[in-house]
Amino acid sequence: MVKRTGPTNENLRKLIIDLNTISKKLKVPLWSRIAYELNRSSRKRREVNLKVINLHINDGEIALVPGKVLGDGELTKKAKIAAFKFSESAKAKVKDSMSIEQLVKENPKGKNVRIIG
Repeated sequence: MVKRTGPTNENLRKLIIDLNTISKKLKVPLWSRIAYELNRSSRKRREVNLKVINLHINDGEIALVPGKVLGDGELTKKAKIAAFKFSESAKAKVKDSMSIEQLVKENPKGKNVRIIG
């Protein structure tokens, strides 16, 4: 039986620890849920296309993808997207993209955020 060690990416490990800390400090369960999702195996981590985000998000909301955003489709709604990673084609199509770290700094209470994927 192989011992599960978690992610080897140091930036990801730090992000998971920071999210759990902020979740406990501010009593916002959203961040501990995102930390849990990011701590999963990279094969099980979410990959979401822009067309799916566009389908499930409303204008003015922030779409949070605990994984990678892929560039298939278009984003027609006025929404921000935060994710751990973006594909090159998704970066080119999305104007209001940010990392999860930036989202936590700008919106520590997690208001108006929807998890997609």
